[in-house]
Amino acid sequence: MQNLPKPIRLLAPLVAMLAAVVAISGCGTTNPDIARGRVLFTKNCGTCHVMAQAGTSGVTGPNLDDAFAAAREAGGFDDATVEGIVEAQVENPRPSNGNPMASMPPHIVEGTDLEDVVAYVGKYAGVPGAAPPEVEGGPGAQVFANNGCGGCHTLAAANSGGTTGPDLDEVLPGQSEAEIEESIVNPNAKIAKGYPPNVMPENFEQTIQPEEIKELVEYLSESAGKKSGG
Repeated sequence: MQNLPKPIRLLAPLVAMLAAVVAISGCGTTNPDIARGRVLFTKNCGTCHVMAQAGTSGVTGPNLDDAFAAAREAGGFDDATVEGIVEAQVENPRPSNGNPMASMPPHIVEGTDLEDVVAYVGKYAGVPGAAPPEVEGGPGAQVFANNGCGGCHTLAAANSGGTTGPDLDEVLPGQSEAEIEESIVNPNAKIAKGYPPNVMPENFEQTIQPEEIKELVEYLSESAGKKSGG
C-alpha cells in the first residue's frame, strides 16, 4: 500500500473490506441501470465529488477520478473492484465529525439506487477520456450537463431533478440574463430563500469558458419554466 498514489492510500482501509462486500452484496447477480446511476450520482454525490463523466465538480470529498485512475492504469483495479470499494464507503462512511459538509452521511443511497450508483462509478471513475454524454438542447444544454448542474438543480428542460439548490424552473423565470450570469459566477451574491450560502461552487468563472457561460445563460433564460423538450 505504501507505494500506491496518495488518493488510493486514502481509500486503503476500504480495500480490506472489499472481499466481504463482494460476498455479501452478491455482485454480478443483478442488472444495474448505469444511466440511472449517473442521475443518482449527480444528484446525491456530485456536490461533494469530482467525476469527469458525471460533469461534477464538488470538492468536499475525494476526486473519484484521481482516486482510481492510477490503479486502473496499473491494472490493479477493474470495474468490480471499484464498485466494491464505493459500495463499502457508502455503507460504512468514515465516522461523522458533526459537520455534514465534511462527512458523508451514511446510506446516502440504498438498495437498487446503491446498486445503480456503484455500477456507474465502477464503469467510469478514473477511466481516461470519460466525459458526459452528448445531450439535446443545444450548446447551453451541453454546458449544463457537462458541469453537473442537474445534480443540484431541477430543470425540466434538462430532465434534471436535483434538490440541493433552488428549482430553476421556479426561480429563474423573470430574471434577466445578467442576473442569471451573476448567480453562476458569484452564487453568494444573492441566496435563494431557504438555501444556505457556500454550497454552490464559486469558481465556475474560472472553470467554464466565457463563451460557454454565455451559452449556459442563454439556455437557462430560454428554458427555465418550460417542460422537458420545450
